[in-house]
Amino acid sequence: MLIVWPAVAVAGAGAFTAGQSWDWQLTEPFDMTRDVAVMDIDPDNHDPAEIAALTARGIATICYVSVGTLEAWRDDVGAFPPDVVGRTYDDWPDERFLDIRRLDILVPIMEARIARCAALGFDGVEPDNMDVYDNASGFPLTEDDAVTYIRALADSAHRLGLAIGQKNAPGLTPALISDMDFAITEGCAQDGWCSAMSPYIAAGKPVFAAEYTDRPLDVADVCAQSASLGLSTIIKDRDLTATRRGCPE
Repeated sequence: MLIVWPAVAVAGAGAFTAGQSWDWQLTEPFDMTRDVAVMDIDPDNHDPAEIAALTARGIATICYVSVGTLEAWRDDVGAFPPDVVGRTYDDWPDERFLDIRRLDILVPIMEARIARCAALGFDGVEPDNMDVYDNASGFPLTEDDAVTYIRALADSAHRLGLAIGQKNAPGLTPALISDMDFAITEGCAQDGWCSAMSPYIAAGKPVFAAEYTDRPLDVADVCAQSASLGLSTIIKDRDLTATRRGCPE
C-alpha cells in the first residue's frame, strides 16, 4: 500500500543552501575531516558516531540511497521480489534495475531506508538512479513513472523531516522542482546540461555538481561555468573516494 503523508515542515531542508561547499565520498579511502559545509556519504560505510561527529562540526549530511537499482551487497536485498528486478546495470555489474512502477513493493522498502537515514541523524537523502527510465532496465518505464515514484519518496522523506534531492534526470526538473530541496548532478558540464538545473538556483535551492576525472575535463572552464550558474562544483574520481578538487579553480 502506498502511504500518503500529510504535508509537514522539512527540518532538513534548511541545512542546504545555494553556494555551499560539499564533498561526496562513497568508496574508501574516506576523509571525514574535510572542511566542507555538506558531506554526502553511504550510511553503510560509517557508524553513527562518525555521522554525529560531522553534525557536531556543523556539516550537513546527505544519505546515499539507490532507489532505482538493486545492489547485491545490501542487507535488505531479500526484500525485493524477483519480478521487480530487471537487467544488470552495465556500468555496475553488482546492480540490477528496478521496476519503479511497483510502488506497492518499492515504496515501503525505500521508506524503511529513508527512516534509517533519519534515525542515523542525516539531514537529507540522495535518491540515486532515479533516471532508471532512461536505461535499458528491462521494463517499459517512462518519465511519468519516475515522477510518480520520486514524489512518493519525497513525501516519505519530508514526513521524516529530511530534505531530498533530484539526482541527475535533467528532463524531470520542471516536474520535480517543487518537491525537491536540492539537486545533485554528475557530469552536467561535460555533457552540456547544467543550465537545466537553473530552476533550482532561481528557487534558492542548491545544485551540488560533480565532474569526473576519467573523462576529458577543462577544470578552468568547468569552474567558470559553475560560477556563472551558481553551482557548487567539485572534481572527483569516478569511484568517489576522498580525492577532491573544488571550484573556484
